[in-house]
Amino acid sequence: MAKDSDRGQDHGDTKELPHSNEMVSESSSPSNRKSRGAQTLWRWVNWTPKRCRWDPDDPPKFTMGLNLLFGFAGTFTVANLYYNHPILNILADEFNVSDERASLIPTMMQAGYAAGLLFLCPLGDIFHRRPFVLILVFFTATVWIGLCVTKSYPVFLALSFITAVSTVTPQLMLPLVGDLAPPNRRATALSIVVSGLLLGMLIARLLSGILTQYTSWRSIYFLSLALQYFIFVLLWLFMPDYPSTNPGGLNYFRMLWSIVSMFFHEPLLVQASTVGFCLSTTFTSFWTTLTFLLAGEPYGYNPIQIGLFALVGIGSMAFGPPYSRIVIDHFPPLYSVLLGCLYVLTGLLLGAFIGGPPVSSIVGPIICAFALEFGLQTAQIANRMSIYTIAPKARNRVNTAFMVSVFCGQLAGTAIGNKVYAIGGWKVSGGVSMGFVGVAICIVLLRGPWEERWAGWRGGWGRRKKGGGPPGEATEERKVEDGSHEPVRDAVLEELGAEGVGSDETLAVAKADENSDGPANKHIKKAEEGPIDHLEHILR
Repeated sequence: MAKDSDRGQDHGDTKELPHSNEMVSESSSPSNRKSRGAQTLWRWVNWTPKRCRWDPDDPPKFTMGLNLLFGFAGTFTVANLYYNHPILNILADEFNVSDERASLIPTMMQAGYAAGLLFLCPLGDIFHRRPFVLILVFFTATVWIGLCVTKSYPVFLALSFITAVSTVTPQLMLPLVGDLAPPNRRATALSIVVSGLLLGMLIARLLSGILTQYTSWRSIYFLSLALQYFIFVLLWLFMPDYPSTNPGGLNYFRMLWSIVSMFFHEPLLVQASTVGFCLSTTFTSFWTTLTFLLAGEPYGYNPIQIGLFALVGIGSMAFGPPYSRIVIDHFPPLYSVLLGCLYVLTGLLLGAFIGGPPVSSIVGPIICAFALEFGLQTAQIANRMSIYTIAPKARNRVNTAFMVSVFCGQLAGTAIGNKVYAIGGWKVSGGVSMGFVGVAICIVLLRGPWEERWAGWRGGWGRRKKGGGPPGEATEERKVEDGSHEPVRDAVLEELGAEGVGSDETLAVAKADENSDGPANKHIKKAEEGPIDHLEHILR
């Protein structure tokens, strides 16, 4: 942390450019002027307001306002991927291409997003996340101008891919929330940002359909452009700096390989990723086939009415944060993952048999949309709570591994849902989704909340591990993928914070300064020097 304690100087007191009288002979060079312009732009983007600079003695506090800012930024950043979905037929007419060629637009954006997840998100474990996020937001907004004005379909397609690559900033914010939020409020904080991501997926379709119906399709793209620059300004003013979790740097290719290797020796990550894959298939399958159901007999809804149906899913998200505060923050995450699966299963069951023939009541899809959104949100928040305990110094890579699985599930859900619906209709499509949820429930039950191996229920299913041990067993150093070790102190701090031992500020200072003489580090030193009985004692 010592290297990172001077991070404020990196931002506010960066090295000055050479004085003009030292550059007389080069001032007329066009390449030199471009270089100076780039340096000036970099210094402007990289500058940090004093209140946001990292100070280990007074670290920035994770407030509700900052939490809501991350949620807002996540909503209208991830929405970039979905504005085109309800207007593909209009884009086909605009660019004079077939509907089949127009369908390449969302495909290219999904491919770009996948590339960003794989190749950009892991860099969050190396770079300071404030300048990294700001650069990506600014780059996306600037390139987005081309989407607003181009009349060339190949250019539109290429720019869609490029902007999708850099639209991964919400996936950099989520691990940061895991770092900044106090352990006893982490689920609540994560739920606000996760709700924002799910909201962005739905509100994009809603806004795009309505604006395009009454204005031009370019209106939604210009609105997105304005929102992205607005988000950039807000983040530039209020996003706190935070030290790199690996200030010594990592080998990029070795870091990428570590993501793959995690799936071979982190059973918790495999469990969470498999459940995430199965549940995300049900999400995209439902929203894809719902359009066909509501547009056909006996409903006969128009595009605006179908778009307004997203309000049901949006309404369910309001319950996420209070539910996280009451339930997820106080129980092992696996409990909430199981509950989330059951909510989804119940919604699919009612939706399939009430929404389809012979009943064909709109109540079925409404219940299904609400339960599906709420259940998916519950399971995602709880899964993230679990995986962020695996390796604090590699949270971006852990998040990348999890999100790649979720993303693959979304692609599978779209493909499978469309084909099954074409063959068997609404009920059969719902039945297949229920099968995926059944697999997810089996994976949850295969491994208990305190199990450290690939399967079993060692430690029981209680709120506390059998034998009195604390959650997470923090007695030994754990090998992190980058080759470094996570000391016992980080895990002890997690437990102290969760149990209310010491203020959040004290814990943050202790995390930043290993030489602190505060009460938190006294417990840590005793736990490191002696048996785990000491930790069990203070937790009791």
